[in-house]
Amino acid sequence: MEKVQCNGSTICYVDQGQGQPLILLHGFCGSSAYWEQVLPHLAGFRVIVPDLRGHGRSDAPVGPYTIEQMADDVLHLMDELGIPSAVLLGHSLGGYIALSFAQRYAARLKGFGLIHSTAYPDSEEAKEKRLKAVSTIQNDGITAFVDGLVPGLFAEGAEKTMPECIQRAKEIGYLTPPQGAAGAAMAMRERPDRRAVLTASVLPILLVAGEKDGLVPVERTFTADHEPVTQVVIEGAGHMSMMEAPEKLATAIRSFMDKVAAAT
Repeated sequence: MEKVQCNGSTICYVDQGQGQPLILLHGFCGSSAYWEQVLPHLAGFRVIVPDLRGHGRSDAPVGPYTIEQMADDVLHLMDELGIPSAVLLGHSLGGYIALSFAQRYAARLKGFGLIHSTAYPDSEEAKEKRLKAVSTIQNDGITAFVDGLVPGLFAEGAEKTMPECIQRAKEIGYLTPPQGAAGAAMAMRERPDRRAVLTASVLPILLVAGEKDGLVPVERTFTADHEPVTQVVIEGAGHMSMMEAPEKLATAIRSFMDKVAAAT
């Protein structure tokens, strides 16, 4: 992996291929490795996949993070790599970051999208769960937290049909620094409602939902349906189509990239 200094922290990233820049952001307690099965299907694009602040091999400063801060890391990474504009797609937590970026730095985007993510803020119940997550991480450790988190990210029955994918997701999650996971949990807890970012944007937008996503149901992803928006449902997938159905997700991404190219 390569690395760069962003706002006082080291951000590690993968940078492969040539063509239209495409930045992929992973979800909570993930890393760039979440995309390892998708990347081989994205030939023809320059794909940049960072480990977000607090995750993977990137630095994990102590203290709560903000979604805006994490979006600023992406902006700084683009600046360091000399990328004037890109398509930005975010999975789950990465989608929240993509929305913040699109709200503040739209001129740097050719298009953006949410993959198993939502523009809604946390409900009060969800905010309480974030606090419980931080408590579990601090008291029981990251391994116990990830063991409890990961199975619920996949479609029901995945323990029997794709146990190796669940194990791989756990292995990636175990590498999350505890203070990074806690900081990111608090960032998600405090994020605002950004549905207006989707409805007001004139940029091409990709919204990908998993048919069997138990965390972010289809209707919470598809909160905009005007002309620039492309909606895709990945049949049979839960919250982790990059592992559950990587070829289907890659097909949706490639089709969207073609639409972006046609629009520009």
